[in-house]
Amino acid sequence: MAPVDVRKGMPSVELSREEFEKRYRSRFADPAFEALQRELDAITAAAWDAYSNYRKSALTRKAGPGFADPDYDISVDRLAAREAMLAAQRRHDDASETPRILLINGSSRSDQTCPGEMSKTWRLVKIAEPVFREMGFAVDILDLSRLASEFGKQIHPCKACVSTSEPLCHWPCSCYPNYALGQTDDWMNEIYPLWVAAHGIMIVTPVNWYHAPTGLKAMIDRLVCAMAAIPIHPRPTARSRRKPRRWN
Repeated sequence: MAPVDVRKGMPSVELSREEFEKRYRSRFADPAFEALQRELDAITAAAWDAYSNYRKSALTRKAGPGFADPDYDISVDRLAAREAMLAAQRRHDDASETPRILLINGSSRSDQTCPGEMSKTWRLVKIAEPVFREMGFAVDILDLSRLASEFGKQIHPCKACVSTSEPLCHWPCSCYPNYALGQTDDWMNEIYPLWVAAHGIMIVTPVNWYHAPTGLKAMIDRLVCAMAAIPIHPRPTARSRRKPRRWN
């Protein structure tokens, strides 16, 4: 078998310590932090250490029984996401449970932030909700407008790992959180179980500039990892023990 030709050559995105600290400290521009400069110095130094040593996963443990490699150091965030999805799958498969419908509000508009008015999409979701309940379904609502109005709600972009090699794409996605790069607060680990538990899904969405709204498109992209649930894909510990760094 011919060796894989891994194409590289994009410009480096590695930051100097000076630039890193400038960007990191910009999060604390509010005057309320002025009296905490000594504490911020210590926090910034710790953040630089995590960044410069590229500690993607803040906490890991041995995978343990049930994995292809029980000694693999796996992220505890990933294990928690896996457990939540397994629990959702059990609810889905339990014949004694009420069938569930997932209603998705795809609009980014909210009366909690600009423009200060609820979307027609949300109003349609709330019209549909009692209809499904009257039909005997349990209803979960996923309101993607929270991405634009609620602190700490993010959906980070899909990196299309599967287009390089299918085994690189895991279910649930293993790209996030990435603590080294500050890519935390990723909402998808809460969203995946909603999809798994649902027996039916209804997406209500506007069309923004001839396309799906940003949040809805981001969620759909990140759902590509559901392909990794197909048994032919290796378990997350079956791939090599490489320790990827952001900079080569």
